[in-house]
Amino acid sequence: MESGGASPVPAPATPAAAAVPSGLSQVTTASNGTVPKTKICVYCGASSGNKPVYLQAARDLARVMAENNIGLVYGGGTIGLMGELAKSLVALAGPDSVHGIIPEALVRYERDPTYTTKHDGTDGNNSDLAVPSVEVYGKTTVVKDMHTRKRMMAQEVLEAGPGSGFIAMSGGYGTFEELLETCTWSQLGIHTKGVCVLNVNGFYDGLFAWIRTAVDEGFISEGNSTIIAEAKTPEETILALRDYKLAPAVLKLSWGNE
Repeated sequence: MESGGASPVPAPATPAAAAVPSGLSQVTTASNGTVPKTKICVYCGASSGNKPVYLQAARDLARVMAENNIGLVYGGGTIGLMGELAKSLVALAGPDSVHGIIPEALVRYERDPTYTTKHDGTDGNNSDLAVPSVEVYGKTTVVKDMHTRKRMMAQEVLEAGPGSGFIAMSGGYGTFEELLETCTWSQLGIHTKGVCVLNVNGFYDGLFAWIRTAVDEGFISEGNSTIIAEAKTPEETILALRDYKLAPAVLKLSWGNE
């Protein structure tokens, strides 16, 4: 079930695509021979945090994405950093610049009731779900579960153009889980897109300290310590994804061909 359209590009070439499982695929050119537009999947909180700097970072990231004609794929919520990022980008670049993907169970929880459109649930039982307004938050796709949400978010990025990838802003357990799963997929050779955190107000300093400890204690190889890039500004995140280099120790496995 959907409400609205989907999205946009900076530059260079992506590395050769790894084989990927679960129906995921990576492309560098569209079927008509053109280069697909750049899209970034942003993981972030459905809360706003306790300091204004976090919401401002969402607005600033939206501005930089609009300036670079980059489309957003995100978790479909309309509150917290998620909602601020989506509505800020739509205001600057139009509804086609944003695609939110949200499980049906979260529709009533991760939303601002001010801007909604009524739709039936995914089970077709006229459950009268209030999904985000296209004109304010862009396209929304409601799916049945969290696994489908994450697969669709990843697939859209893997099929997008050069400079596409994954960014984590500040958030809670869900944001960390999505970030680390995406990092693990890179380590296993499931995808070759960039992974970056926008480290606002030192929020992710503890994560990078943990990675260093895990390397020192022998749980993460030195060659995989750079899978997650760090940026301090939205501009730096776009450059980090555009110039992303795969960590030298990632596995080159052939998924789906066992």
